Amino acid sequence: MGGRTFYTLATSALLPLAPAYLAWRARRQPEYLQHVGERYGIYRQAAPLIAPIWLHAVSVGETRAAAVLAEALAQRYPDIPLLITHGTPTGRATSQQLLGARAERAYLPYDHPLLVRRFLKHFRPRLGIVLETEIWPNLNAACSARGVPLLLVNARLSARSAARYKKFGGLARAAVAAYAAVGAQHAEDAARLTQLGAHPVSITGNLKFDALPPPHMVELGKNLRATWGKRPVVLAASTREGEEAALLDAFASQAAEEVLLVLVPRHPQRFDEVAALIGARSLSMQRRSEHAPLAPATRVLLGDSMGEMYAYYAAADVALIGGSWLPHGGQNLIEACAVGTPVVLGPHTFNFAQAAELAIEAGAALRARDAAAGIAAALELLADRARCSAMQGAGEQFAAAHRGATKRTLALIEAALGSARTQGDSGGADKAK
Repeated sequence: MGGRTFYTLATSALLPLAPAYLAWRARRQPEYLQHVGERYGIYRQAAPLIAPIWLHAVSVGETRAAAVLAEALAQRYPDIPLLITHGTPTGRATSQQLLGARAERAYLPYDHPLLVRRFLKHFRPRLGIVLETEIWPNLNAACSARGVPLLLVNARLSARSAARYKKFGGLARAAVAAYAAVGAQHAEDAARLTQLGAHPVSITGNLKFDALPPPHMVELGKNLRATWGKRPVVLAASTREGEEAALLDAFASQAAEEVLLVLVPRHPQRFDEVAALIGARSLSMQRRSEHAPLAPATRVLLGDSMGEMYAYYAAADVALIGGSWLPHGGQNLIEACAVGTPVVLGPHTFNFAQAAELAIEAGAALRARDAAAGIAAALELLADRARCSAMQGAGEQFAAAHRGATKRTLALIEAALGSARTQGDSGGADKAK
């Protein structure tokens, strides 16, 4: 009995627990109870797409990268519809915000052979594009069986993740080998993916460098900053559970009263929880969602809004990047650099390892050992305007220097589409229906 058979048996055993899992997630995010049928491969589109290009972006970060690629695909292939699938409601909401009607969106079903066959039979994609680190054995096998070329792009694989996948032996190797082509972010990612069984692997760069700051968000950031007055502003961006308490304690003990902390949690379902953390420290707080003028006594502005991260970066003097203060791997620092905001990173940046090191080398970012040291570093930058200004310019130059991943990724996609057309002409795309 092969590894994928055991994997499928385990998936079958877990499927009955899925409704309970979704209900548990819905306690904080009710959207988990929407479109539940799609997670089982049941889709209700009135007019199914005809042979779309399909992109899979599990959550927010992947979706932002996918949106850059989707825009380029829409320009290159205006007559081919786009389908984008997700795993989380926040990813789905982000694609709705960024792409609107330019793409159809749905949830990718659970990785069970019956469910993924339903998905492929309903949408009949001509090509699949998976972003970053998603590896699903049954989905990949089903795409191979139906003759659907499947690409892994913007791919990254940390040493930790590579070691975890190697524990699954042939199961992971077969799933990775099913990709028709892989576009890796960096040489280290390419080497790990090759060792895991991927072939061919190209180094295409990071699509997130190609996500230019939307002009209306930059303008919103300037407007926000104008309403905040001349107060120094420290942004804690995309913070994760467990990080806010340490950052708030350090801010309360170290920062002068005129310094404003803008705190933006990564997940919207945690907004109220973080508001309670702020209140427990007796820090005067306002919510961004209130759209009220900033009171002079307010110490913390809770960024409880969606889709405004570029505006927050544009409004801040210094940004501390969330996810890097505990072992979460760090969130996207490129957005801050692109608008010229100096960056302070914590010790845990394995999700953006290469980008983090390059940003530090370029003088666009610096690293602190923990949350308290991060707040201290941010306050030191506020007091050193010359260094702040130098980091601003370095950030913009760093972001601009690493653009071009979209063009290189499109070349992979064009080659795969050509292969798909050839297989289609010979009937290959119709097998295993």
